[in-house]
Amino acid sequence: MKKETHGEIRRDLKTRHLSMIAIGGSIGTGLFLASGNAIHTAGPGGALVAYVAIGIMVYFLMTSLGEMATYMPVSGSFSTYASRFVDPAFGFALGWNYWFNWAITLAVDISTAAIIVQFWLPNTPAWLWSAIFLILIFGLNALSVKAYGESEYWFSIIKVATVIIFLIVGVLTIVGILGGEVIGFSNFTTGDAPFKGGFFAILGTFLIAGFSFQGTEMVGIAAGESATPETSVPKAIKQVFWRILLFYIFAIFIIGMIIPYTNPNLLSAEATDVAISPFTLVFEKAGLAFAASVMNAVILTSVLSAGNSGLYASTRMLWAMARDKKAPKFLGKVNRRGIPMAALIVTTIVGAMTFITTLTENGTVIYTWLLSASGLTGFIAWVGIAISHYRFRKAFIKQGHDLSELKYKAKFFPFGPILALVLCILVIVGQDYAAFLKPEFTNPAWWQKIGISYIGLPIFLVFWLSFKFTNKTKVIPLEDCKFDQK
Repeated sequence: MKKETHGEIRRDLKTRHLSMIAIGGSIGTGLFLASGNAIHTAGPGGALVAYVAIGIMVYFLMTSLGEMATYMPVSGSFSTYASRFVDPAFGFALGWNYWFNWAITLAVDISTAAIIVQFWLPNTPAWLWSAIFLILIFGLNALSVKAYGESEYWFSIIKVATVIIFLIVGVLTIVGILGGEVIGFSNFTTGDAPFKGGFFAILGTFLIAGFSFQGTEMVGIAAGESATPETSVPKAIKQVFWRILLFYIFAIFIIGMIIPYTNPNLLSAEATDVAISPFTLVFEKAGLAFAASVMNAVILTSVLSAGNSGLYASTRMLWAMARDKKAPKFLGKVNRRGIPMAALIVTTIVGAMTFITTLTENGTVIYTWLLSASGLTGFIAWVGIAISHYRFRKAFIKQGHDLSELKYKAKFFPFGPILALVLCILVIVGQDYAAFLKPEFTNPAWWQKIGISYIGLPIFLVFWLSFKFTNKTKVIPLEDCKFDQK
């Protein structure tokens, strides 16, 4: 039987692939490493509040994206939706911004993966491992969309299994079955716990939580290659909320119960020292001596998963923009396997060149600015999803459609997208709130710090306004919005 195609890409992703892409996108180093920083910053209670709030926001965003992706499953996802329901210039800026983010992040992922391998093989050159991982990730994406889906499925299985084991071990440690002592709620009453630092500390933790959840929107991009988007996408979206609740909220709770927020290791946990990952600390508290090595392997799969998904998402976004005449035409071509090879090669080259800058002394400055420029991209994409869905639903009704035509309807409309929009803006504005509490307008270092934190915003505006003025685009009237998939 001939493979079903859509715009020459192949619909080979199954329901299980989309489900794992949705949850796998939100389980990574943000949970395994950055969660400790959140607890150290705001205390266990403050971290829980932040992750619950951001988790609810992400749920609303995913239901918004799910409604649009089920009705219009296209690989351009929120970039296409923004072009159709808001303004072509807005969609242009979202698409290029998102592509740029993941192309740059690819360099981060292969660099981090190499550092992790040196945990076992300290005498091997990091650049060699980075090259190997880049070739591996490129190969998975070049082979077929099914190869990407399968690899991401198994990467996610490893992460999910780790979290489940962690939760079980954590509970047994809290009640004293493991570790030799009953911990109970003692760490929730230590020092300033459970809430440390008040509102601004929780706001700072919003940023950490938000970065942790970035990647969940990839399910919207993958919907364009789903065999059955009308059933697969809703199922994947529905699972996101409960899995976020289970994996993030319970994990944060258990870490806060077992490890006091005053533990300095929580603040400094990063991929370069897996021994102080909050997960490792909990496993060691339970008496599991092999914890560091196991978590190192898990974090390696998480980083490779992030790179794999990032390359996939950025490639599809670039391909979709080319098809929509927002990128060079040659990037819109696919090969006989349904892979947009030109877009894949260009994205890989950009990621590789970004990585190369890390190998030179002067290049690290460029790398830092490039990475900073991509920092707010995920939040900007979420803003785009919220605005697009609000106008999608309004246009749908305006043009005489009935909500019964939607195979999946986002709950709590319009409250959901509006709340998500407000929280996203709050997080973006609060990116470096501490600098504004003590402004130093005459200090060049202060301005540099502000620039590094917020440079993503002016870059997005340059994309948006340049396209808008060049093409003289306007906000599309609701009655003129197009709902076809072409």
